[in-house]
Amino acid sequence: MTEKENYMRAARFETPDYIPMNFVINDSCYALYDQEMLFDLMEEHKFLFPDFKRPKVPYKPDYALVARKDEPYTDDFGCLWKTSENGVTGTVVKHPLSDLNAFNTYRAPDPEKCMGIGKIDWNAEKERIEADIKQGKLIIRGLRHGHTFLQLSDLCGYENLLYSMFDDEPVLWKIIDMVESFNSAILSKYASFGVDVMTIAEDLGMQNGPMISPEYFVKYIKPSYKRLIEIARKGSTLIHMHSDGDIRTLVDDLFDSGVDIINLQDRVNGVDWIKQKLAGKYCIELDIDRQFVTAKGTPAQIDEMIKEEVKSLSTKQGGLMMIYGLYGGLPYENIKATMDAMEKYAFYY
Repeated sequence: MTEKENYMRAARFETPDYIPMNFVINDSCYALYDQEMLFDLMEEHKFLFPDFKRPKVPYKPDYALVARKDEPYTDDFGCLWKTSENGVTGTVVKHPLSDLNAFNTYRAPDPEKCMGIGKIDWNAEKERIEADIKQGKLIIRGLRHGHTFLQLSDLCGYENLLYSMFDDEPVLWKIIDMVESFNSAILSKYASFGVDVMTIAEDLGMQNGPMISPEYFVKYIKPSYKRLIEIARKGSTLIHMHSDGDIRTLVDDLFDSGVDIINLQDRVNGVDWIKQKLAGKYCIELDIDRQFVTAKGTPAQIDEMIKEEVKSLSTKQGGLMMIYGLYGGLPYENIKATMDAMEKYAFYY
């Protein structure tokens, strides 16, 4: 069974050979850890890193445009990003529509030329996708992280956005329409290319509760989600939604919008709640804790946590994927223990 076949079977509860596991090393880690150590671990865990080819040391990643220290970046929407650490996505510090009246002279970016954060050559992108399709690869594409709610926050400023929602500002609806039109054009392109999984990632949650009330989400954001997903879903395309934080009060509306796979964090939402609410009904891509157990626990505790999450949320029929994001602060033994456990419990069934 190929990686693509296994992924699709897991998403559709069609008895995959193994639980899809994704271990993501943030680019900041190459300056925070011994690079040879990281590369040794990647070579030792071929299931997690099947295509890894060891680069020469010192290795310097090509940091994302919004993750370059001392290089402020103005994106296609006119939002100014700054970060204090290479590899870690920065924060928008200048909001072009902090005064909503500025929308009268505001020029939206052109989706024929850019993705919202960086340029795009659609002809070259189509050729890349066609080549990957011929090789039988799993094709995952979609919108930039923070495509709708966060984009509005970046444009207007978070507090200004919520005040505008409270006041039901007429111009806010025009800004929402502008953002949705841009996103629709991106998704229409990818839908025409025949991708397997369309991603619509953006963080909606905080440590406790969402960043937007369910009432405002339904009124201002959900209608765009539904229309975007209608465009994205073509044939057998799966819709993948990611959000950090506590999104328990928004989950029903996300699935009602048409989401097939939900990526959400384990501890902040609660594995017991996820089991009761979602397991066996929807495909879960569980974001493995990186605040507590993997950061401060023992290797044995890490192994036990991942095993119990697999037992609680998965069946032989599928419905579970897992992902882990490595950042700074973990001891070597905990990085290794997380990789070991993900490889071991991928084949639990």
